[in-house]
Amino acid sequence: MEECSKFKRICVFCGSNSGNKQVFSDAALELGNELVKRKIDLVYGGGNVGLMGLVSQTVFDGGCHVLGVIPRALVPREISGETVGEVRIVRDMHERKASMAEESDAFIALPGGYGTLEETLEMITWAQLGIHKKPVGLLNVDGYYDCLLSLFDNGVDEGFIKPAARDIVVYAPTAKELMIKMEQYTPSHQAIASHESWKKAQRELASSDEGPSLPW
Repeated sequence: MEECSKFKRICVFCGSNSGNKQVFSDAALELGNELVKRKIDLVYGGGNVGLMGLVSQTVFDGGCHVLGVIPRALVPREISGETVGEVRIVRDMHERKASMAEESDAFIALPGGYGTLEETLEMITWAQLGIHKKPVGLLNVDGYYDCLLSLFDNGVDEGFIKPAARDIVVYAPTAKELMIKMEQYTPSHQAIASHESWKKAQRELASSDEGPSLPW
């Protein structure tokens, strides 16, 4: 049965490897099916191997649009054979993240390595800064992100992360639970700079043709 969602497109960060446990692949398939059930299009890193390949193929086969954004240098490594859906090739990792963020209404991280962590943490940071107001969710499969969540809690305890900013991160062990939490998410933290000030700065940069664009 299809369910209505306030999200039109969700960006999924995940590994180009499948990990050592079958549960990770199962979770990628589960997430893909949950997006299809809710008629949500996918934005992702553009590869067709590992967890990226599983979630993108599932969403594509389910009839939803798939947009992959990948730097040219990674094409030989992360695309094997036929591509899935629409593929946008960009110059570098910075352009990749900005493009993915601009195209998406929310972000979900499946288990992954340094790249997945870096992309997810940047979206969390952008939320804290006020650059965007979009939910950021961790699909905490088999406790994969328990240590990261503990690190965030320690950051609060030690005075480096404000308690309200800790709540930027939404997490759940299953795709369905995570989607429900993200649908209900409302920012409770005080942004370091207002969203409107970032938008104003972007308009000024655009009018002067200086600097890179920022994602909204």
